[in-house]
Amino acid sequence: MGAVTAQRPGGSERLRTGGLEQLMTSTVADSRSGGDGGLGHAVHGSSWLRYTPRPGVFDEMMAPDGTVRPHWRDLMAQLDALGPREMALRADRSRRLIRDNGVTYNVYDDPAGHDRPWMLDPVPVLMEEREWIDLERALIQRAHLLNAVLKDLYGPRHLLSEGILPSALVYANPAYLRPLVGAKPRNDRFLHVLAVDLARSPDGRWWVVDTRTEAPSGMGYAIENRIIMNRVLPEVLPALPVHRIRNHLSVIRDALIASTPRTRENPRVVLWTPGPLNETYFEHVYLARYLGLTLVEGEDLTVRDGRVYLKTLEGLHPVDVILRRNESSFCDPLELRGESALGAPGLVEAVHDGSVTLANALGSGLAESPGLMPFLPALCNRLLGEDLYMPSVATWWCGQARERAYTQDRMAELRVRSAFDPTGPVLEGSQLDAAGREALREALDRHPHAWVGQESVALSTAPAWTENGLAPRTLVLRVHVCASRDGYVVIPGGLGRFAGGDDSSNVSMQNGGGSKDVWVLSRHPLGLPPRFRAGEHPITVVRGVRDLPSRVADDLFWLGRYVERCDATTRMLRAMVGRLAEHGAGSVALDVVLRLMWPMGHPPFAPPPGSEAGDHAQTVRAILDANLQPYNPTGLASMVLNVHRIGVRVRDRLSVDNWRAIDALIDTLALWRHTNSVPVAGAPPPSTAATLTLRPEEAAPRLSAVLMPLQVMAGLANENMTRGLGWRFLDTGRRIERALHILETFENVARTSGETRDAALDMALELGDSQMTYRARYLDAPQTVPVLDVMIADESNPRSLAYQFARLGLHMDSLAPDQAFGLRTHEQRLAVRLLGITRTVDLDRMDLMEPADGRRPPGDSATNRSLHDTAAMPPPEDLPALLRLLRSLLTALSESLARQYFAHAVEMRHGSGAPRFHVADDVLGAQP
Repeated sequence: MGAVTAQRPGGSERLRTGGLEQLMTSTVADSRSGGDGGLGHAVHGSSWLRYTPRPGVFDEMMAPDGTVRPHWRDLMAQLDALGPREMALRADRSRRLIRDNGVTYNVYDDPAGHDRPWMLDPVPVLMEEREWIDLERALIQRAHLLNAVLKDLYGPRHLLSEGILPSALVYANPAYLRPLVGAKPRNDRFLHVLAVDLARSPDGRWWVVDTRTEAPSGMGYAIENRIIMNRVLPEVLPALPVHRIRNHLSVIRDALIASTPRTRENPRVVLWTPGPLNETYFEHVYLARYLGLTLVEGEDLTVRDGRVYLKTLEGLHPVDVILRRNESSFCDPLELRGESALGAPGLVEAVHDGSVTLANALGSGLAESPGLMPFLPALCNRLLGEDLYMPSVATWWCGQARERAYTQDRMAELRVRSAFDPTGPVLEGSQLDAAGREALREALDRHPHAWVGQESVALSTAPAWTENGLAPRTLVLRVHVCASRDGYVVIPGGLGRFAGGDDSSNVSMQNGGGSKDVWVLSRHPLGLPPRFRAGEHPITVVRGVRDLPSRVADDLFWLGRYVERCDATTRMLRAMVGRLAEHGAGSVALDVVLRLMWPMGHPPFAPPPGSEAGDHAQTVRAILDANLQPYNPTGLASMVLNVHRIGVRVRDRLSVDNWRAIDALIDTLALWRHTNSVPVAGAPPPSTAATLTLRPEEAAPRLSAVLMPLQVMAGLANENMTRGLGWRFLDTGRRIERALHILETFENVARTSGETRDAALDMALELGDSQMTYRARYLDAPQTVPVLDVMIADESNPRSLAYQFARLGLHMDSLAPDQAFGLRTHEQRLAVRLLGITRTVDLDRMDLMEPADGRRPPGDSATNRSLHDTAAMPPPEDLPALLRLLRSLLTALSESLARQYFAHAVEMRHGSGAPRFHVADDVLGAQP
């Protein structure tokens, strides 16, 4: 067996192997020339499972003699019993569950998609309990060590004055935040969560290859992996004594609550995310929901008089603990990174005042610097009085002359990376040509303190499922260490990450890698998992809390508007293609729909109505094509993208079923786009129909398919959402948008007469999904007054104006703060006025046209009259004036809500402009 040699000057211990590597190489070579015909070993007597480990590396499942390791045998026997067809089905089930649950990982600049579905292998990694106990002991020691390092460097700095750490390694590091020097977190706890990446060398020993202390990710994905594996292998996981992850989550939550700076019955703990564009945003949403924390962004927080507050509809609520997923330097633009739009100005002051606990503390990213690795053994002796239990991968900091010379001399064998940034690029010396190595040597001479040399580690492999069966993949194990009330605990198992290719050693998720669930096997049977432990103090029962962040209220309001806008546009397009199929290109019915679409901008380049009837078929094709373009701001695709974009921002407020409906909406439209030729947005329609493959007769079922997830979302909101403020803003947005669409429809009706009016009335009933209601009542063709009654004044019809205004009135009453009887808010008065008009309007005497002299009656206050001026006036007696008045009041209500309740970020979130190009392609897919 090869021995691990002593460390090099200024470097940590170095991985070096001898006999074991030769033994594994010869064993595998023998197996390849044996009776299996090069297909590999039969796994534990399996009739179909074959597996050939790679030479020269440690394999997690297979021993050097070609046998399956004892703790893997039960698993392999159960997988063998499933058979190849069933295993393939289980892999498909894993992918489907990931898709259904919306588990994603954001990959920057990925042409395949910005939101990439998470990749989980159906074959887990197994670890014996006795081996895990040794790892646990070493990782807890490392957590205490790094916490002590941060405590010293942000405090007395004895490590620098005593020369144990070079000053250049600390002061030149951008992660060392001088404004935080002297800040003391509660109980001197700088690190609450850290992630440690482990790799196994060919001799079977574990080594630390990286540490994450700034905003460590992976815990939420590990939890979701375990939940999915429970459904992928339901007969396997319960049969094995696997340590459960959930048992430790209550410890994490308790530790966060216990770290509050002051004693409170219900301390407010929030999870601070950079937002939906962060690569692990799914995990932020998942953890917030799983741990029962409020998910916030920087614009949700404000600092007043040295305290951090959450901006809610009710006012400012103090925040006690922040589980931070933002990089430290972005957290306070006042003291740290001035250009940051993600932070809360004044946060550093609040930290110094001790009024808030951050987990992890600001500046904790210093502890993850690769340049610290070679000094950890000495630091451990100095700070903890003991030897380091688990070594780091051999590292040489180039700020020391001997170490720099060693790195330059052995560059072909080493890898060179930043001494400060663990996420920066890694330069493999073996992959550089002579000119590249020379350029790197010069870079080391110019800025030696900014570089480290590291040994290239031969990572262990584990079996992964591929379309050809089991294959070895290089493995890195990410383990999470979390603070408890009196120390640290290690989450049993972790997140296994493997490389995507056959011979790749790059295990980055952003470079095509996948993940594995890690099972730690107990030596004893395990009982049922406990639920979250109840708190130490009784909790006061509350209902109808008003602590909804104003940003979330804004997003929910616009989510409701865009969902309703998608619904209205889809119905309008379906009515258009239906009339083309039923009545023909020159029909009055089709002309009426096109007249409605033209002022609404569907599409901007469509020929105006009134052109030759033969052109209408071409116009329909152009309109359909334009609505599939994500860069047409008034098109259906753009609206669907906005639903997805805003849905991502409030994902922690949406149920899994709601998110599946949004996914289904995206999938339906993406499939439609990929089965048709779509011209460039903004271009004029082609001159001949032959150049367009989209056939209008095929569009109706596609549009009906788009409506289905929209109806699911509406039903879920109506039946499943608690009637809190979030639901009220979501429904308020829907009601305002639906009312505006009804007004637009009847503005078109008011411009018609004769046969055209009959077609317009029929279209209004269809767009309002009220044809059955009308026919059940009147058993006759649409007539003006009955249609106006059904669509404008009937409060029992969920598609009427009066119904929308009645719901808005209820919502405005619920939003109004408690106050003296008789005092109404401006929003309440607007809602009352809207409903009052629809209740008092005399439809029998309603004139459908403007007065012949063009004068507006006194009741028409479309722009200039105040609410007080119009409150006592009777409704207008002609339809155009009535519609203008209702539109002006409805617009005033929307604007008043925005002023009163919504947060306004510097950049516009809900403008009508087209989405950014790469986002559109990422979500809906690039053009075929």
